[in-house]
Amino acid sequence: MVLASADRGDWVLCQVTSQPYGDAHSEPLAAGDFAAGGLRLVSYARPAKLFTAHQSLFTAEVGRLQPQAFQRIRDAVLAVFK
Repeated sequence: MVLASADRGDWVLCQVTSQPYGDAHSEPLAAGDFAAGGLRLVSYARPAKLFTAHQSLFTAEVGRLQPQAFQRIRDAVLAVFK
């Protein structure tokens, strides 16, 4: 999941997986969380699993979250750092 630009074509990303792995920070992503597109299975954003990647590695956009779902994930990422 793309969270923010890190400049020069790099982006800050949050891992999304179909397994919650017992991660207390994981946030479910269901069909209703998407404004467009979506995932085949209920999946989980893992706010404690952040990384960066260059935009040249992106091959497709699978969906766009509703603004409130995106904010929920961003808040969960910030909570990891509190």
